[in-house]
Amino acid sequence: MTLQNDIAPSSQGKVRDLYDLGDQLLFIASDRISAFDYVLEDEIPFKGEVLTRISLFWFELLADCVPNHLISADVADLPEQFAPYADELAGRFMLVKKAQMFPVECIVRGYLAGSGLKEYERAGTVCGLPLPAGLVNSSKLEEALYTPSTKAEIGEHDENVSFEQTVEMIGEKDANALRELSLLVYGRARDYAAERGIIIADTKFEFGVYDGTIVLADEVLTPDSSRFWPIDEYEPGKNQPSFDKQFVRDWLDENWDRTASPEVPPRLPAEIIEATSAKYIQAYEQLTGEKFVPVGKG
Repeated sequence: MTLQNDIAPSSQGKVRDLYDLGDQLLFIASDRISAFDYVLEDEIPFKGEVLTRISLFWFELLADCVPNHLISADVADLPEQFAPYADELAGRFMLVKKAQMFPVECIVRGYLAGSGLKEYERAGTVCGLPLPAGLVNSSKLEEALYTPSTKAEIGEHDENVSFEQTVEMIGEKDANALRELSLLVYGRARDYAAERGIIIADTKFEFGVYDGTIVLADEVLTPDSSRFWPIDEYEPGKNQPSFDKQFVRDWLDENWDRTASPEVPPRLPAEIIEATSAKYIQAYEQLTGEKFVPVGKG
């Protein structure tokens, strides 16, 4: 984005650029995509706008469950120095409250997939939590699991931590609150999405404290932070088709030897880029019931 050439971000994540405005923050979602803790060289058209607009949708829908950090996503509210970039930023930014973030990623798993499946096949557990025998790839869990992890820097790997470790990190009261809120929000979103033909297999939340209150922050229930599966194609015992970046992970699994040196992700073919963009847009349209029409030029 040309904005970075003129106004450097205060910090940069795998997908988002963050600008510190004092008592507020400006989040801008790029079209970058990450997989296996790497930021890939290729971008996915419209991805940043889709992510932002899905998060805005959930913030509004879930407001009665938990407060959030959103102030505005209206270009009329952009700070003066960003106003010249309004067309570029439209649809892909959020002006948010500056919360004190917890150093914990709040992961909720409703189905057996990904790293959880690999651990279960090896040890009968997910993040150290025992599960019944006989589960298979993509099995629905009897109860959703709360499996927190640490937040990793770019290029490093998140590390699973036990609930007891989160108590040591942030205290018992806040650790309990994050677990309860994560399970509550996941349950509400899971039921809503199911009515629209989408299984939310798992997801990741981030929370912070603002003015003494725990708030839901960062992105929420997007194809980057969640696994979305189509209900009408769901079949336990195999990998599921997805609306999320698992599509890219699967392609990389088939085309990238991560044991080779140097460990550099390959470029994505044009057809994978186009199909991934279409999957993100499909997720937006199916969740919101609205046709995706880009509003930004970024």
